[in-house]
Amino acid sequence: MSVTTTAGKLDVRPAARPKANKMFNFGPVAIGWGVLLAIYVGLRLYQQAFAFEYGLDSTTPEFETYWVTLFNIEIPLIFGTGFVIWTYLWMTRDRNLAAIKPEVELKRYFNLVAWFMLYTFSFLWIASFFGEGDATWHQTVIRDTALTPSHIVVFYACVPMYIVFGVGSLLYATTRIPAFANGYSVPLLMAVVGPALILPNLGYNEWGHAFWMTEEIFSHPLHWGFSFLGWTGLALGGVLLQVVIRMSQLLKQLSPVESVRAK
Repeated sequence: MSVTTTAGKLDVRPAARPKANKMFNFGPVAIGWGVLLAIYVGLRLYQQAFAFEYGLDSTTPEFETYWVTLFNIEIPLIFGTGFVIWTYLWMTRDRNLAAIKPEVELKRYFNLVAWFMLYTFSFLWIASFFGEGDATWHQTVIRDTALTPSHIVVFYACVPMYIVFGVGSLLYATTRIPAFANGYSVPLLMAVVGPALILPNLGYNEWGHAFWMTEEIFSHPLHWGFSFLGWTGLALGGVLLQVVIRMSQLLKQLSPVESVRAK
């Protein structure tokens, strides 16, 4: 709010309202979606080209060349990139959140929504496309190892990628936004930690298939953990509710109409 006096008159002019295009930049999200889409389509085409020809017998040199090599590349590359991103978010954290301005806080909420958009986009690929493809593969081809062409893509590429964005979302929220830094958001923890536990749950799944249930029945209790942990991602709706409520409060604070009414 700007207040000046001209010729004995009080001039009350509302402060300029932040422009939406300065608050949220869709460009990085679109680029992220494009990169992820290229990766996922590339992995699917790789499966199409080499899975049935070189992925049926894990004892062959061709399997080592085409599939173990892919496994050895993707794990350190994805998690290495994740650790770099997580370290950057932590090292550049805001150490004075008590003094944050409303417009800065609002922009950070928009940035958090951008993180969620990347997280959900990556999560949908395993929750639907590659997840269903894995069940179809193992119902068609008898597994002879935990490192099948399907698993190498779905569990060791797709899961680590959405873990990177999930943990990144959690770190961004807790290091830059007061509401998440000053307390624990149960929905946010559920939405990030729950789906991330799909990766360690793979160990139980492989143990069960090796010593208990060799058939790939999608509704078998061995797979209930994947469904339950995947459903925890729905807690993201609760997080968005928290975000929208706070963003509406910040918008009212920055609204010139509300500022005039307050005076």
